[in-house]
Amino acid sequence: MEHKHYKKSKYQAWTKDLHRILCMQGGEDDGSYAKNSEAPASAVVLSKPLLIEAIHSMKLFSNETSIRIADLGCATGYNTLSTMELIVGTLSQRYEREQYYCNSNIDKNNNKVPEFEAFFSDLPSNDFNSLFRSLVPSSLEDSIKKPYFTAGVPGSFYKRLFPKAKLHFVVSLSALHWLSQIPEEVLDKQSPAWNEGRAWIDGGKKAAVDAYAKQSSEDLEAFLQCRKEEVVQGGMLFLLMAGRPGCSQPDNQLGDPDSRAKHPFTSYMDQAWKDLLNEGLIDEDTRDTFNIPAYMRSMEEVREAFEKCDGFEIMKLEFQRIVEHSKEKQEEWIKDPVSYGKCKANLVRATLKPIVEAHLGQVLCEELFKRFEKRVSEDITMLHKTCFYGVIVVSAIRK
Repeated sequence: MEHKHYKKSKYQAWTKDLHRILCMQGGEDDGSYAKNSEAPASAVVLSKPLLIEAIHSMKLFSNETSIRIADLGCATGYNTLSTMELIVGTLSQRYEREQYYCNSNIDKNNNKVPEFEAFFSDLPSNDFNSLFRSLVPSSLEDSIKKPYFTAGVPGSFYKRLFPKAKLHFVVSLSALHWLSQIPEEVLDKQSPAWNEGRAWIDGGKKAAVDAYAKQSSEDLEAFLQCRKEEVVQGGMLFLLMAGRPGCSQPDNQLGDPDSRAKHPFTSYMDQAWKDLLNEGLIDEDTRDTFNIPAYMRSMEEVREAFEKCDGFEIMKLEFQRIVEHSKEKQEEWIKDPVSYGKCKANLVRATLKPIVEAHLGQVLCEELFKRFEKRVSEDITMLHKTCFYGVIVVSAIRK
């Protein structure tokens, strides 16, 4: 088993190449993102009326032979495909109903609506194989009925991904709270921002939180500047990201006390790292140089980034809260805490396993998740409390 002599150079190296390893866990097993995306799915369902509203409010491009849609930070699983089908289906209905094709260059005897191109984009580390397999029609008949043409685009959405004025509709769901990198000062032991004893910044010291906030601001501005180049005038940008209530300061990433205590990035995560340390499996530097690269923005921070970009007109900007699970599931898990611990451990695996494994190696990575699962299963009082996830939804038109 790996232990505290684990070399510092090895576990620091991945932080410089976060874009190569940061991804949701691929595959389709119990620890995969495809099997543990209930919270993002709830967010998508919650934002669906706003997404449909955005589609109905956007300009229809009557002279285009094809409409190009991009899903940025697509990951894998049902959420990705259902969102694209919703966008294409709703746009098709608009073109059909409003008969824009009558005044277009399309041969109306053969095509009532433009063709649709769907671009699925994520970091190169994403499990595109699983995504592509889910896109393959099960029969020739399904292939003929397929409503859009597909392509994969690997790369960071904090950089340019498409030619200028290429896209008509861009969507990003549950991805923009992931940062492009961990701030360097957070990893510097001599810096006031050194994030000692914590895997994340909620409740952390001001210097570490400020470093994350600065990185978040730079990242969102970079994202919007890139989309400003890529989206055609009148095109739509629809974003859903984890966020925090406007009344909460950046050091309070999650809002209410129960959510802060129960969130998988906070107490249980720190306890699991401390368990490895106390057992002599890792040293303090190994623990303290691991930081979760996520930041929950406020609506004010999002609005400020759009104002600096000056390329989009915000149509909707809302904060909403999502409950972690149903009342029925909570009652079921109260009777079976072990099952709850396993479920939460799989959720953490789905979102963090690639970067934890890059930091610790395969063996210690699994040991960390075992400690996490044990901590969750034993905390019976927390099962009676409810955790909420905050999300920010934005729809904006390219000026």
